[in-house]
Amino acid sequence: MSRTTLSTADAPSAIGPYSQAVRAGGMVFCSGQIPLNAQGELVEGSIADQTRQVLRNLEAVLKSADLTLASVVKTTCFLTNLGDFKEMNAAYAEFFPENPPARATVEVSALPAGVAVEIDCIAVVGEG
Repeated sequence: MSRTTLSTADAPSAIGPYSQAVRAGGMVFCSGQIPLNAQGELVEGSIADQTRQVLRNLEAVLKSADLTLASVVKTTCFLTNLGDFKEMNAAYAEFFPENPPARATVEVSALPAGVAVEIDCIAVVGEG
């Protein structure tokens, strides 16, 4: 099976020893994105604003593999406060208006850079 790391300057650089994404066979595994802009600056605002930035980052990473969010089959959402679920969910729905992927959402005690949300995804090549 072939394995290729993917990266783009249109999303924040990895802040540790990991790749923005890895293409393996017919799948792309995107590392978790947090609400940083492409320059690595924290995006302030509501949980909805932060969620939108995270999903724009995932879009940019997927674009580097010639994919879109329509190719995503699974996401995992990490929230530091599950009380933010409703607002995060509304912003998330803007990016997946039809046939949304499977998803898990969990509350965690902390996330990198003190952010409130992180989302990762798995996409299938040739889908969407």
